[in-house]
Amino acid sequence: MPDIMTRTLWEGRRALTGFTVGTALVGALYAGFYPQVADGAMGQAAQGFSPALRAALRMEDLTSAAGYLGSSVFGIIVPLIAVGWGIATGARAIAGDEEAGHLDLLLAHPVSRTKVVLHRFAALTAGAALIAGAVWVAMLAVRPGANLDDIGVDGFAAQCLALALLVVVFGTLALAIGAATGSRGAALGGSAATVVLTYAAQALAGQIGAGALRHLSPFHHYIGAEPLRHGFQWADLATLAGTALVLLVVAVTTFDRRDLAT
Repeated sequence: MPDIMTRTLWEGRRALTGFTVGTALVGALYAGFYPQVADGAMGQAAQGFSPALRAALRMEDLTSAAGYLGSSVFGIIVPLIAVGWGIATGARAIAGDEEAGHLDLLLAHPVSRTKVVLHRFAALTAGAALIAGAVWVAMLAVRPGANLDDIGVDGFAAQCLALALLVVVFGTLALAIGAATGSRGAALGGSAATVVLTYAAQALAGQIGAGALRHLSPFHHYIGAEPLRHGFQWADLATLAGTALVLLVVAVTTFDRRDLAT
């Protein structure tokens, strides 16, 4: 039997290629708008927003490269596209194959359920690393022409590593829900709802006097400490990695204990 991780990546190659190229191109496109933003037009428009809204959308400092990218490119656009791939991949990893009737055929081979989950998780992690790596390369490619030289190579690397881990967290959440329920719809819906709630917690908790709640959000550990400005935030990266590992343990445990749908 072909290696499960390799086979998973091969079967999902079209979606992974599309998301990788698309995420990098969209990120580079929006990063290229920075010179116009630095001239002040967008910053002046943002002044029409309330202070609370500017804080929620990370729009307090749009005239700096790190401020602009942290608000638009890495604050909303790139993570939501990349996380979308992660959730779709995680939901398909177990629940999607189970609903399609492919999982029984796979498990008919001499392979354990634990190995299946671990290899699917490894494929998810490899795909997330590929997407984040492509974004990193795209940012470095547009950096000179878009006047982004204030952000160092290590700053982009730190933010892209956090991006990869964010994708892995939500992808593993979808994998765990699918492993526990056997329902691709539940995995997609539960994970998407969690993305919305945790993004809102990161953006709005401080505005409603519940700032401590943002520490429960993966988005806070992804961008809250501003890796573009301050480089690698090892505590936040460890939190994201630890969260993914906990979810992986949940996925392995629940999948190993339940009966498959027939």
